[in-house]
Amino acid sequence: MSQNYASIIGDEKANLLLNYSTPAINKSLIHMPNEDFVSQIWAQSNRNIPTLRSLQQLYGHGRLANSGYMSILPVDQGIEHSAGASFAPNPIYFDSENIVKLAMEAGCNAVASTYGVLGSVARKYAHKIPFIVKINHNEFLSYPNTFDQVMFGTIKSAWEMGAVAVGATIYFGSEESRKQLVAVAEAFEYAHQLGMATVLWCYTRNNAFKVDGMDYHASADLSGQANHLGVTIQADIIKQKLPVNNGGYKATKHGKTHEKVYTELTTDNPIDLCRYQVANCYMGRAGLINSGGESKGASDMAEAIETAIINKRAGGQGLILGRKAFQKDMKVGIELINAVQDVYLDKGVTIA
Repeated sequence: MSQNYASIIGDEKANLLLNYSTPAINKSLIHMPNEDFVSQIWAQSNRNIPTLRSLQQLYGHGRLANSGYMSILPVDQGIEHSAGASFAPNPIYFDSENIVKLAMEAGCNAVASTYGVLGSVARKYAHKIPFIVKINHNEFLSYPNTFDQVMFGTIKSAWEMGAVAVGATIYFGSEESRKQLVAVAEAFEYAHQLGMATVLWCYTRNNAFKVDGMDYHASADLSGQANHLGVTIQADIIKQKLPVNNGGYKATKHGKTHEKVYTELTTDNPIDLCRYQVANCYMGRAGLINSGGESKGASDMAEAIETAIINKRAGGQGLILGRKAFQKDMKVGIELINAVQDVYLDKGVTIA
């Protein structure tokens, strides 16, 4: 067993995750992360040369540089979750510069944030760490709240501030999702024309996805299909929540699925559930990065390490972890991000 993961996540989980060797989808079918991923995978695609260069900048920066893995700091929560809810635990992050400083000090591949945050310090930092500008948000000040995304700027302005990539969210399953699909697809096309990479937050949102007290928003089958829609509009990197269950299609009784999704392509093991997400990213041609989730305090380190192990062993390409880091003292946040990065640097943690 690699390092002291059992002391962090517990013996039972360490055994379940680190010793698992019989995944439902064999790793031979996965395009696995490696030091030459852009040349091996993306150079075969329709991405233009400037976009390939931008992708290489993302893969080639920080502590995980040229490993095939990514560690991204996302701080866009000030819009949907509100600045107060996001930054009150550590008010230094009301200052946009400290967001970029945290990503740099932690050795992240990139920092993902809003037009306002990154634009306010672009001349000082855009050449020092790759910027991912989040182009749309669900602003929760309007009442009543809706599951919608609004564009907050233009692709051209993201390019002009030196961004390497743009990021966007689509709430798949919501009433507004088709409008969002069109808007983001057009934005991503223009971003690629200008040579920027694209990152899609592929989240599901619909109250009907909660059935009989069970929440299927992060089920492997529904989130996997969201991923598949994301790569269809040419997202280069998919951000997705780690799956927590399966059978969303069966519970909601909408859409279409196949019994083999549940009997042959997945099991109850978290690595298999995550691998189904990877499979829906063209078997790993587009990188799957899982989100770190909300900060819960003392359990944050264990949860982050567990998520990293699952993502890596499933064939994913890293973590995009925000609140667990920036809602703490900066030194503690850096230590947490570094601990996650260490999982991806650990040759003892292999793809299952």
